[in-house]
Order: sequence, then C-alpha cells, then structure tokens
Amino acid sequence: MPQGPAILFTSFEPSGDDHASAVIAELKRRHPQVRVFAWGGPKMQAAGAILVEQTGRDAVMGVPGISKILEHKRINQRIASWLRDNPIALHVPVDSPAANFPICKLAKGAGARIVHLVAPQVWAWASWRIHKLKRLTNFVCCVLPFEEEWFRQRGVRAKFVGHPIFDRPLDTEGLDDQIADWSRGRPRITLLPGSRPAEIHKNFPLLLESYRRIAGEHPHMAGVVAATHPDVEPVLRQLAAATGQWPASLRFVSARTEAAIRWAELCLVVSGTVTLQVARQCRPMVIVYKSSRVAYNLVGRWLVTPPHFSLPNLIAAREIVPELIPHFGGADAIVNEAVGLLERPELVDRQKAALAEIAGRFEGFNAAINTVDIIERVAGLVGADSPTPVPIRP
Repeated sequence: MPQGPAILFTSFEPSGDDHASAVIAELKRRHPQVRVFAWGGPKMQAAGAILVEQTGRDAVMGVPGISKILEHKRINQRIASWLRDNPIALHVPVDSPAANFPICKLAKGAGARIVHLVAPQVWAWASWRIHKLKRLTNFVCCVLPFEEEWFRQRGVRAKFVGHPIFDRPLDTEGLDDQIADWSRGRPRITLLPGSRPAEIHKNFPLLLESYRRIAGEHPHMAGVVAATHPDVEPVLRQLAAATGQWPASLRFVSARTEAAIRWAELCLVVSGTVTLQVARQCRPMVIVYKSSRVAYNLVGRWLVTPPHFSLPNLIAAREIVPELIPHFGGADAIVNEAVGLLERPELVDRQKAALAEIAGRFEGFNAAINTVDIIERVAGLVGADSPTPVPIRP
C-alpha cells in the first residue's frame, strides 16, 4: 500500500491525549495509509500514532513555571528540526494554545494546514488572541455548543463537533461494579480537585476543609477524592497533613472519575472539563476555583470576559450551578452552598433538570467522527486520494 500524507498531532496534557486518541483511531480506521505522528501521550500511540516524543507526564506532577517555558522552547526547537526532515500535510494542535501556537507557526511556515482540535478558549480570556488564531488556523473544531457561532462571527472557520466525553455511552453496570464495595454512608460527597498541579495545591486544601466541616455536622458522611493519576495521592496527603489529618471517611481513587461521580450525591469540583462529566451524570455540584485577589485585580479582571466561568453555566448562558469563581475566601461559601443542596431537595431537582438539558445539547454528535470528517477535507483525503485540500465552506 502506498504511503499517504503525514499528519502531526501535538498535545501536552492528559486530557489532550484522551481527545486526540479517539480522533487518531477513527482517522487510521478510514485511512490506514495515512502516517500519523505525535508529540503526545500513550493513548495516542495506542490509537496508531507514531510517537516522536511523549508529552503530558509533567502535567500531572508539575514543573516550575520558568522551567516549563524553557522546556517548551526546547520542544519547539526539536519540532522545527523534525519538520525540516518530515514534511506534513496537516498539523492538529490539541488544546493548550500557549504551547501549541508557536508550533502552529512552525507548521504553517513549513507549508502545512492547521486544524485545531478543541478550540482555544480565546472567548474566555485575552480575546485579542483571536487575531493570532486567524493567522494560525484553517479550521477550528469546537467542543462546546456556543463556540461555533462565536468564532464564525469573528471570521474563523469553525464547527461544533461534539465533546469526547459524550462520545461513548456510560457503562453504568461496570461503574456500579466498581463502586459496589465503596462506603454507603450518607451523604456521599466526591471531591474533584483538578488535574494540574497548581490547581491541586490551591484548591484541594479548600475542598478538604469544606469536607471536614460538613462531616462535622454529618457523622455518617462518606467521601471520595478522585484524581487523574495515582502519583497525585502523596501530594494530596501531604497537603492534608499540613492542615490536619486525612479524614478516616475519605477514600482516594485514581483514574475512576466516572465511578466516583456515579457514587456521589454531591460533588465539590474544581472548575474544568470534569464539570461536564458531572453534568452528564446529572449529579448536583458546587464549582470552585481559588484565585489570588491581588493577581486577579491587577491582571485577571482585564483579561477574563465571560459573564460566567464554569462550563455548565457558560453553556446554559445562566447560573444553573453554584460557581465560586474566582474564589478569594475560605470554606464558608462552599459549605453554605453544599449544605443548601444537601438540605433542600428542590434545589437538587432544579439543578439536575438543568444539567440534563446541558447534556442533551451533546446528543447526536460524535466528536471523533465529526473531527475526522473535517480533517479529511482540509488534508485532501476525500475523493480518489485527492492530492490537494478540498475547500471547506464556512
């Protein structure tokens, strides 16, 4: 079989590894002759990509800021060198615009077209970056329903493709098997402290203090902390030890986020993509993201533009979930919101109904299939092995 065109994926976080792997698997299924290369993670490799370098490991435990910047400069140098020896037809950057924009520039300079997988959230902060995005993309695959119109209004070709979280049906029987031996104390609270090291260090002590205070009023309460990676556990326990003991009623699990959400009656969540996983299962939640008041007043308030911050509220265009973002204080506000949900069933019912509406907006979409449809056209893979890209109508 003759070799097809080469496509490069670049991803720098575990979530990007997840998103890209499904797209790569679908792309290889349709076009086995296409050569897919990646700066990415093990899931992308398992899906059929040739891994040039593995990335995303330090996203779990973290690297100091200046070291991170220098490391990405070195990565960019290696990618530039690799591109000189390996011509590509298409570059697919996955999220992480700060890391990927310089690579887009390199790829475009080498003659490649660009399809963004997971739209850079320029609608959320520093919206003037839209001009950079317009220079560095041919098409943007949007994973949130409101993004398509926002980008199109600003002259960027874009389409809502769905979200990878909703692509696969929930294996409820399998999840029930996973949680069969977990505590059935009441109420059951799941803590979701985020995946990035900075998020964990800022927010987990706050979530833990909230849990302790709620447990003080509910002696039979049970809890689960759900992390993305087992290496996070010693970090969490060290943070807990700095402010007291790890509660005996609190269980740690890793790579079982869906099970931890299904088990829960209430989730305390650090703002991020995981809020969509909670929304999918219609579990009530309180969303928080701790920030520095000084930093926010000096910089953040001028960069951040949307009226809401959490994904469920952004999609709904109204507050359907309590969001404490940015949060400058202690546990009081979190505890108040959580206790309100625990003690007022009508608030839970209202939130569950709104979350069901949010989840419904993703029904009928398959992000991997729709993204590959776009990649085929931009890379010229449709038709009789078309050697030139096929135009895409906006």
